[in-house]
Amino acid sequence: MSILTETFELPNGLQIPKVGFGTWQISGGKTAYDAVSNAIEVGYRHIDTAQAYNNESSVGKAVRDSGINREEIFVTSKLPAQIKTYDGALSAFDKTLNNLGLDYLDLYLIHAPWPWSQIGTDHDRDNVETWRAMEKILSSGRAKSIGVSNFNVHDLKNILENSTVAPMVDQIQYYVGYTEPKITSFSEENGILLEAYSPLATGDLVNNDQIKAMAAKYGVSVPQLALRFCIENGVLPLPKATGTAHIESNAELNFSISSADMKILNDLPDTAPMHMHNATQG
Repeated sequence: MSILTETFELPNGLQIPKVGFGTWQISGGKTAYDAVSNAIEVGYRHIDTAQAYNNESSVGKAVRDSGINREEIFVTSKLPAQIKTYDGALSAFDKTLNNLGLDYLDLYLIHAPWPWSQIGTDHDRDNVETWRAMEKILSSGRAKSIGVSNFNVHDLKNILENSTVAPMVDQIQYYVGYTEPKITSFSEENGILLEAYSPLATGDLVNNDQIKAMAAKYGVSVPQLALRFCIENGVLPLPKATGTAHIESNAELNFSISSADMKILNDLPDTAPMHMHNATQG
């Protein structure tokens, strides 16, 4: 069985493929269309985009043109971080569906707990109001599951204490040596699935000597080891690639990392210390 057909289960019983294809920093138009088309052809059945990526239309067209039944492709998008009102969230969701040309989303996320221009500021009340809209979208059936992104423990508690439906997913920056232990522990305790964006630290961890040595031991590439590391920890990685060879390689994860080696990897300090970090996630 390919890792691309294996799934995690969300709290509402929805099956979500264990590896997603990320499209952050992939330009809309032919580049995004070709990347997603190639990923689907390779066998990816989980595609992640966002309104802020400016590629939803290309992603949606690739999904529609794939020839694969819509029900077999798990599609995620995100509410722009600056939208923090009930009506604004509902309107933005309509725009996303229109961009994608799809009737529903499998997962819809609040992209961040604050507007990107105001990172770290307090929007607790606004997030509760926005989450009401997320629950409305879920109840409408036009999104099969809902969650958040870049939310730390405080942000998650704020939603949990003021909601009817708990976030099912929190998508955070996560890679070997940068595993957000506070968010990870809290999410596990509350049944929230973690998704890892930048699981390769946007490529910045590929030159880490310890990871290179470990990858050589298993006869795999550094990216393959880093992605498998996420899965072994029960975290869903979202690798991004545009070239077919990398798209294929990132899906070749049918190996296991021993518990002893996982302990070594989990104990490593930041493997990409020069990489951009989301300090507010801690």
